[in-house]
Parts: sequence; structure tokens; C-alpha cells
Amino acid sequence: MACLVTLKAEIKTLEHVFPKTHERFQVISASVDELTCRVIGRHGKKYDIHAHITETYSRTPPVWFADTEDPLVTNALHQLSMSSGADNHILSQTNMLLELVCPSLGVPTPPDLERTLRVTFAQFSQSSRLAAAGTSGASSSGDAAAASADDGFDEDDDEDEDEDDDEEDLEADDDMDEMHIEMEEPPAGDKDTDKELCPEHQLALERLRQNHSREMTRGVPTTVGSVQATDRLMKELRDIYRSESFKNGCFKVDLQNDSLYDWNVRIYRVDPDSHLYSDLRQLKDKEGIDYILLNLVFEPNYPFEPPFVRVVYPVMQNGYVLLGGALCMELLTKQGWTSAYTVEAIIMQIAATLVKGKARINLAAYKGQYSLSRAKQSFKSLVQIHEKNGWFTPPKADG
Repeated sequence: MACLVTLKAEIKTLEHVFPKTHERFQVISASVDELTCRVIGRHGKKYDIHAHITETYSRTPPVWFADTEDPLVTNALHQLSMSSGADNHILSQTNMLLELVCPSLGVPTPPDLERTLRVTFAQFSQSSRLAAAGTSGASSSGDAAAASADDGFDEDDDEDEDEDDDEEDLEADDDMDEMHIEMEEPPAGDKDTDKELCPEHQLALERLRQNHSREMTRGVPTTVGSVQATDRLMKELRDIYRSESFKNGCFKVDLQNDSLYDWNVRIYRVDPDSHLYSDLRQLKDKEGIDYILLNLVFEPNYPFEPPFVRVVYPVMQNGYVLLGGALCMELLTKQGWTSAYTVEAIIMQIAATLVKGKARINLAAYKGQYSLSRAKQSFKSLVQIHEKNGWFTPPKADG
């Protein structure tokens, strides 16, 4: 309960300091699970950024991702992912975000930012604790704290009021230290939303969550990845289970050995007017298989690096499918990737790209023609070629 009260105080602080009318940074929506905010750059350009508050908060920072590919923003978000300790808190993260992004975008950082957040949090934290304890004096205490904070901003040269400011800062620091301790137990917001899913998917997510908790207890975040990547992939899988395309049978997902870092995806639906659709029907008649099997392998620094994706089966011609089953798609390279991409978006984009590239199934091909090693080798060569010569975008007339 204490951790949730503190998190709510953090959120109220951000909403109070950065309303939707703020000239530089606006909190668009906020909950104990996710924060959506907006940075206003030069000439009023808007950059929407999201923070997913994970189950391991505040042992780990929120998972940040943006709706833009601008490196000035994405590089800042990458730096936030490398924080530790008290810097994992959403208030500290927001402060760091603005101190990184504003100078990069050529706009001023909000003045006295760190102190404003600290003092405001002290007010809301005190009020929240008193309200949670059922104390009727919460409002008057909050008003008194607010009046004290206002006095601190009026006279910078007065020695006595400088001492009051110092006391407020120390009080706020104590609250921040307490917040860091209280948040050791993760909020259960995600568990509540899992109730919307079918029992099979609820069990799958709970099993993964327990595996992750055991790893954390042993002091090792994951055997192959990172805490941040694990939390982001858990969110991705949960969102896929809720998505209409998944529920309608467009594709299915299986995790290899219950690993969030190794996904097998079966694509069942492609454009019914395409040759690929006809080929899939023939494949079903011949071998009883009516899907395209993809393998997605995620790196520990996901979502700041794309997954490695390859076609496992069937063997294809055209469709931007390379030797070994690798895919010739810019968005799957570091150059074309952005952390805003979701796994579902990748899957749907691959299905569309296969059709656009006029992919055909080679029904007579040797089944073992595709392999991971050959796919990685051909993809590496592809990236080197395009880094040197750039990417070619086919004309719209080609589909």
C-alpha cells in the first residue's frame, strides 16, 4: 500500500508541475502503469514520449519509448535506461529527460526544475500519507507546506528564508529517500489487467512473471537479457494477447522454452488476393501447414536495438527474403529501428512486406535450406551493403 501511495504522489507531482498547458513539457495522461507526456521543441514541434512503469519499479527505471525516430530524443531515452538507485524514480527520470532533451532541441530547460519537483513532491507525499492514514488535517498541512514553498520562491536574498528553503530541500530529500525504500515492492496494476485475458494467457504471463521474480531473487535479472528488456517484452506479450489481430487469428505466438527473448510467430493471414495466399493453401494441401513461421530473437538492450527476425519455414522466393531466411527490411536494422516499434507492428509489417515483395513459396525446396547461421551471415552482408549505398524505396506503382 505504501509503495502505491508514494507512486501516486509522484504522478500528482508531475501533473501539477507539468499541466497540459505547460510551454515546455506536458503530462497528457498518467496512471500507476503508464505515463504519456509531450516535449515542446522549437517552433512548437511536439514529441510524444511514453514511460511504462514496470513491476520492478523502482529497482529498475521505467521503460521509455517515443513516437518519433529523432535521435535527439531516442538517445536521451537510451541514457535513462542506464540509471540506477534513486535515479530510477519517475521524478528523477523526468528531470534527467528534460535536462538531456531540451538543450539537444535548442530550447530552455524549465527553470529551477529539480527543486520544484522535490518541493512539490514533499507536499503531495505528506498529503497522501495523511489521507491514507485517515488524518483530517491532511489538507491544512498541505496548504501550510505550499505556503512555505511559495515563500521560498519570493525572496532569494533573505538569509532567513534561504534557511527555510534548505529545510524544505532536506525534508523533500528525506521523502525521496523514503520513496526509494517504499517502492521495493512492485505495484500490481499489470496483474489486474491480466484478468481481461483468457485463462491460458493469464497462466502464461503468471509463469513468466514468477520465473522473472526467481531470477531477481537470485540477484541475476535474467539469464540472457536485462530487467528493462524483460519488462518491455512482458508488456509487448500482454498487449499482443489483448490485440484484435491476435484474437482474430492473424498470427500466433509461442515462446521457445518460456524465454521472452526467443519468439516463434506463425502468420496465418495474408492478403487473399496475393499469390502468397494461394501458395499457403497449396502448402496446407501438401503438408498440412497453413502458416509462415518466423523466429524473433531479442537482445538484452531491447527496445533500443531491433530483434533479429528470420523466416524459418517455408522456403520462399522474392518477398525480400534472403538466403537463410533473413529479411531485407530497413526497420529491422539499427539504422531504421526506433524504440517506438511494437512487436505486433513488426509482425504485421512483415506480413505486408512479403505480399508487397511478391513472395512465393517454393514447394519443391529442401526443408533444411534455412538456418540461423546462414540467415545471420546474409543479414550482416545486407547491412554492410546498405550502410554503404543507402536503402532503395520501390515506387508506389510496384505495390
